[in-house]
Amino acid sequence: MGIDQRGAQLKAAQPTSVDGAIKRYLDHLMVERGLALHTLQAYKRDLERYAAVLGVAGRTGIADVTTQDVAEFLAGLREGDQDHQPLAASSAGRAVVAVRGLHAFAAAEGLAPSDPARAVRPPAPPRRLPRAIPVGDVERLLAAAGTGEGPRPLRDRALLELLYATGARISEATALDVDDLDLAARPGPVGRPGAEPGQPGQAGAPARPAVQATARLSGKGQKQRIVPVGSYAREALEQYLVRARPALATATRRASASPAVFLNARGGRLTRQGAWAVLRATALRAGIADVSPHTLRHSFATHLLDGGADVRVVQELLGHASVTTTQVYTLVTVEKLREIYASAHPRALG
Repeated sequence: MGIDQRGAQLKAAQPTSVDGAIKRYLDHLMVERGLALHTLQAYKRDLERYAAVLGVAGRTGIADVTTQDVAEFLAGLREGDQDHQPLAASSAGRAVVAVRGLHAFAAAEGLAPSDPARAVRPPAPPRRLPRAIPVGDVERLLAAAGTGEGPRPLRDRALLELLYATGARISEATALDVDDLDLAARPGPVGRPGAEPGQPGQAGAPARPAVQATARLSGKGQKQRIVPVGSYAREALEQYLVRARPALATATRRASASPAVFLNARGGRLTRQGAWAVLRATALRAGIADVSPHTLRHSFATHLLDGGADVRVVQELLGHASVTTTQVYTLVTVEKLREIYASAHPRALG
């Protein structure tokens, strides 16, 4: 017996209301999927609004909902009504994702014979280009992080240097353990294979010291990647690990010390919120406005591409699953080229 036939029989035997299906779906998200509380609350609000709209249309059973009902709900979100303001594409898209998940769950569980929401796509939000700050602003920001007495300035400088050197997300940096760092400098040849021997930096030339410090980052879905750590970040990390981290580690009241690289004032792992507070306070001292947790990550990618790096290399460094995600940074560099052209070419503007 096919899935659709079995679902139809179960629906006929045990008709399920829209409210009942929503309750079972939210329980599934909480127990089986382990969604965060704030995400569950957002889904609950969206689905309660959906159930109210369906109730006005006379759709009380989950199996009675049609594709047109779902499409009209989306249109209503974008247009608004006497009780609700029109939603932006991003907010409407979140609600439609909740509705699509509900109907996919209902069909899979045999609460409905089919999935009427499958053909309804969330509205595409407008593409927002990532905001990077100039190299000079990055240098001011990093310099401002190292001011002050005690272990915290060394920690803050090491944290921000690492974020800019690796393009790591703040959550990836705070999840770093000491064992994830390899700060050793090893000698090795520098250059590309197959080049003419004897020329500096090419194959066949004498080996010269090359810093090969690395960090192992755990990204989305616990997917790990090894990224290089530049000399400035390596030096800042070494100073922090030797001169500051031991002092922070002694503040813990736990039986065993935290393995985290970055510690808070109590000797525990620095949280993402704590790291964000470090960035915000440092930006304030440096006189740089509108800095977000992703600012250094965006700047890392943009500055690499401006310097001639291949987009697929940047993809690997950022940990993007698809190069399409990384290509948004190429739009930023194109905009920069247009600005330079418009200001420099004598016949660019009429």
